[in-house]
Amino acid sequence: MTGLEVGADDYLTKPFSIRELIARVKALFRRVEAFGNTPATDENITLNFDNLSINFDNLSINRDTRSVIISDKTLDLTAKEFDLLLHFAENPGRVFSRAQLLDHVWGYGHEGYEHTVNSHINRLRNKIEKNPAKPHTILTV
Repeated sequence: MTGLEVGADDYLTKPFSIRELIARVKALFRRVEAFGNTPATDENITLNFDNLSINFDNLSINRDTRSVIISDKTLDLTAKEFDLLLHFAENPGRVFSRAQLLDHVWGYGHEGYEHTVNSHINRLRNKIEKNPAKPHTILTV
């Protein structure tokens, strides 16, 4: 219950079935689609629980190996760039403030460091977007 009070959308208690987990994840994707964001369909998003990877369009993220592949090319990301991209991928369509990203990705919150978030997002966009000036994957609201 505390998780919901601090901002979680949903949670499962152990033990849980993989079918229920997948159903809840798909429900979250449907919610994102209902808000008019990028359509989340089974064709363009794959959650693979065997190797803990996330695939979106031509972007593949592997949590275990901390690797990212886009259009069959392995990207060279810093640790924080990877963590930031993974955080976005785990929360598709969700909007975060800079302070929230500092808390979730960096583990601290301080207004003086918000420029750090901007810098990392800009570098990440340069690495994953076809046209960083008109991003498709990571958007600023």
